[in-house]
Amino acid sequence: MRITTLNVNGIRSACAKGLAPWLEAHQADVICLQEVRASEDQIPLLLPGHHTIWHLAAKPGYSGVGLLTRKKPKRIVHGMGNPLYDAEGRVLRADFDDYSVISVYVPSGAASPERQAFKMQFLPAFLQHVAGLARAGRELIICGDINIAHKPIDLKNWRSNQKNSGFLPEERAWMDELLEAGFVDTFRQLVGPEAAHYSWWSNRGRARESDVGWRLDYHLTTPGIAQVAHRPAIHKEPFFSDHAPVTIDYQIG
Repeated sequence: MRITTLNVNGIRSACAKGLAPWLEAHQADVICLQEVRASEDQIPLLLPGHHTIWHLAAKPGYSGVGLLTRKKPKRIVHGMGNPLYDAEGRVLRADFDDYSVISVYVPSGAASPERQAFKMQFLPAFLQHVAGLARAGRELIICGDINIAHKPIDLKNWRSNQKNSGFLPEERAWMDELLEAGFVDTFRQLVGPEAAHYSWWSNRGRARESDVGWRLDYHLTTPGIAQVAHRPAIHKEPFFSDHAPVTIDYQIG
């Protein structure tokens, strides 16, 4: 089973850049999308053969996540049951037999101290939510824009970004806590600890061309799922947004 995650930074913009034919050729079984930034009637048809589910923000043109699945989910859960976060369309879950796929868009704190504070409130709430699912026996594949570079290897200019949102000590400590809770950074496990791989580049200057980026987009899984993961890839060549699609194949039904 192939799972791809992508922050589209506006689904209409990404589709205008060729997202739909790329997804069709890529043949992923599950696609997790973030930052949809559209109402449902504004979203173009992407993959006619897939079941399409959206969890969109109450605020027009803001946030929002989606799931496209080849196999029909047994259950869909919109949000975490917390109106504060669910109004922004941050978390969407599809339950299959004994595993679930979650598309998540962690808030960015770059815009203001208030948004950084909101992010730091969201993170423990999200960890509590997914840890509870794991304790209940669900195997999880959590895909999305986590908006955190965990280690210095995960961004090009780490020294100059230590006081910037996305690489703050408290954010990185939350990633440590997530992994200590039993989740696996599956992409990193597959590529090794010393390899530099980025999934986001600033639109300023020639950051993408020069590969001056950050790894913000993750596949985070329970240990059993991590053991059947293979073929990690970041697809830098298609340019649908400031993020790149991140794909991993899993040997599950």
